[in-house]
Amino acid sequence: MVSYIFLALFIAVSLLHLYDSWRDNHKRRRYTKPLLLILLTLFYCFAAEKIDWVLVAALLFSWLGDVLLMPSGTKWFVSGGVSFLISHILFIFVYSPHVVWQSVTWWIVIPLAAVYVALSVIVTMSVRKNLEKMMLVPMILYLVANSTMNLFALMLLTSTKTAGAAVAYIGAVSFFASDCTLYLVRYHQNKNLIFKKHFTVMFTYLLGEALITAGMLMIQ
Repeated sequence: MVSYIFLALFIAVSLLHLYDSWRDNHKRRRYTKPLLLILLTLFYCFAAEKIDWVLVAALLFSWLGDVLLMPSGTKWFVSGGVSFLISHILFIFVYSPHVVWQSVTWWIVIPLAAVYVALSVIVTMSVRKNLEKMMLVPMILYLVANSTMNLFALMLLTSTKTAGAAVAYIGAVSFFASDCTLYLVRYHQNKNLIFKKHFTVMFTYLLGEALITAGMLMIQ
């Protein structure tokens, strides 16, 4: 019962945050953003039969990344990126115990790995003119880390073929889309490239985190 209360609160606050993102209400959006991942984490903790503390840590590092990305400036962007990098690494450790390695469909995973790396390079290079030189390689590596998280989710899906794995993989893809969009929103020369930029970043991000959490609950 308690888990449903936190789920309802997460959905309600997410909808309010997305509404404010759509309307570009920067002031009110700052009040809801710090609550989002905390509510999702509390939902997970009360819904799980056995809590995966690595998943809890991944969600909390995502929350910290949210908070650190709120102020303007390169140092805050880097700090938030480091937090999310740790989150991606933790998600890898969430997926890996459930992967049936001898059943992984490598002919799907390997070509998609090349696609993820290519997209990471293309997105980063498209914003390189507005980046400090020292930022270029770390930003590519960050997207490669997100790609690796996606590939572990894909290996989980191809080796187990369960509904939970499918939900978690869709969430991972949405998370990757959010990070790519964030790069373009922050650094691309064409500021109107992304439609409703803050809404798009947060919609794909919240969808990603929620689906990863729901998928891992289904796998339990």
